Amino acid sequence: MIGYRVQQLRKEKGLSLSELAERAGVAKSYISSLERDVQKNPSIQFLEKIASVLKVPMERFLDQEGAEPAEQELDPEWRQLIMEAVSCGIDKDQFREFLEFNKWRTSQYSE
Repeated sequence: MIGYRVQQLRKEKGLSLSELAERAGVAKSYISSLERDVQKNPSIQFLEKIASVLKVPMERFLDQEGAEPAEQELDPEWRQLIMEAVSCGIDKDQFREFLEFNKWRTSQYSE
């Protein structure tokens, strides 16, 4: 989903993969793998670089327009918390680990 938006915006701006990569200071191969949906979890820093070159707010890549109805129901406060966690360097695996720990902790209190 993010890769598709990057590709769409890149093409709207008339930039090739090489031009975007060079201007943003990122690897062309990484942008390509993102656009092809091989890479699905770009860092906030990467998105900031791309957004700067494309002259769009970074949130544009995370826009839920066109998403499934269930995905559109994400509370804005949750979205902000997620963005904050990602910007602090928390990745998906760390977040899953926290969730598992929290489930375990909750189960300890209910026994």
